[in-house]
Amino acid sequence: MTRREFLAAGAAAAGGAALACTVRVRLLISGTVQGVSFRASTQEQARTRGLVGWVRNLEDGRVESVVQGRKERVEELVRWCRTGPPAAKVEKVVVADEDVGDEFRDFEVRS
Repeated sequence: MTRREFLAAGAAAAGGAALACTVRVRLLISGTVQGVSFRASTQEQARTRGLVGWVRNLEDGRVESVVQGRKERVEELVRWCRTGPPAAKVEKVVVADEDVGDEFRDFEVRS
């Protein structure tokens, strides 16, 4: 059974509630966010919360991340990203909702 099938089965059994609590967002984080362990710290924070997805540096100096999991845990990570690790100076976090998928098994740092 794929993750999507699992979520759909749970949603059907719970009257749609299980699927509703799983969300996916794409984050674009601007500021001093490269060279300050932002990616590794994001991975640690995501794994601690049981989230899946990825994080990577962009050529323009921003950090991009796709995060999926329980809504309240994703919201916690988004709040954390607004500050980031101690050496970061986050100026802006853009959050966009995306469709939930089933391709992630872990949270990884991409290059």
